[in-house]
Amino acid sequence: MPQRSSQPDPAPGRAPDGAPERLHRVVALVDDNTNPFELGCAMEVFGLRRPELGRDRLYDFALCAPEPRTVMRDGFFTLSGVAGLSAADTADTLIVPHRPDVEVPRRPAVLDAVRRARARGARLVSFCTGAFTLAEAGVLDGRRATTHWQWADAFRARFPAVRLEPDVLFVDEGDLLTAAGSAAALDLGLHLVRRDHGAEIANAVSRRLVFAAHRDGGQRQFVERPLPRIPDESLAPLLAWAQERLDTPLDVAGLAARAAVSPATLHRRFRAQLGTTPLAWLTGERIALACRLIERGEARFDVVARRSGLGTAAHLRALMRRETGLTPSAYRRRFGPAGGEALRRSA
Repeated sequence: MPQRSSQPDPAPGRAPDGAPERLHRVVALVDDNTNPFELGCAMEVFGLRRPELGRDRLYDFALCAPEPRTVMRDGFFTLSGVAGLSAADTADTLIVPHRPDVEVPRRPAVLDAVRRARARGARLVSFCTGAFTLAEAGVLDGRRATTHWQWADAFRARFPAVRLEPDVLFVDEGDLLTAAGSAAALDLGLHLVRRDHGAEIANAVSRRLVFAAHRDGGQRQFVERPLPRIPDESLAPLLAWAQERLDTPLDVAGLAARAAVSPATLHRRFRAQLGTTPLAWLTGERIALACRLIERGEARFDVVARRSGLGTAAHLRALMRRETGLTPSAYRRRFGPAGGEALRRSA
């Protein structure tokens, strides 16, 4: 599971007390040779209306570009009719360009827009090779980041001051978030929705996308390597079985027994297929269940801990703080029924 170090303000984009609520503004910056796929991911996650959630939108979303006409990747089409680069100065979250021509320097106007956003405290996000844009702007020095595995060596050579983690799907550094190759843009987008609006909303968005709300593991499973002579059996049946029994005393030995393999073999299969350990996967699933229970109104944390298989309220508190950056009480204030109703009234 990708590591997370810090969390943003509990209500990013929220107006000061006494002022009308406003939507968090997400701006995606488009430049020459931008990849349309990641741009589409941003529009799907942050730009669509959400009538199924009882509100118009989750975010105020816009595109901007440094020129009136932008030629997209490999000349597939030309984008026009979007806002100018000044729109980047209004973003609470700025998504930077993601281009396959990583050796081509980004234009100074784009890098200046990134630096201005950083200086005023905006959240910066990159998809795929967009990490090159952030690094070239100088905002990733000394920070953790990821990018597409295919360009990892080139990134390290060019930006040695950045702590590259090439084996994860995304890295959350609080105010700087980077996603790995292409589809990981959806992983990071859903993570941001979960961080901003809670697990229930993120799950609803993932269902509309027909995409898993959590993909455990990392991009190491996609790196080119020789195929084994005998492929490992799928973990899917075991995972489905365990997800229905999270409130029971499951452990690694029990999972291995269910799969009829040794614990060592189970560890190898989890590492190969999910890029994580059985215990880390099980803990992540239990935390996600605990979050859902709190969002649905369960106020007794001992009950949440018991029903999610986390044992005690103290253990729940420690793990939730580690995984989400919030205590159960803080999570309830932000994402519980009362907080969700306030968000719906403000949308």
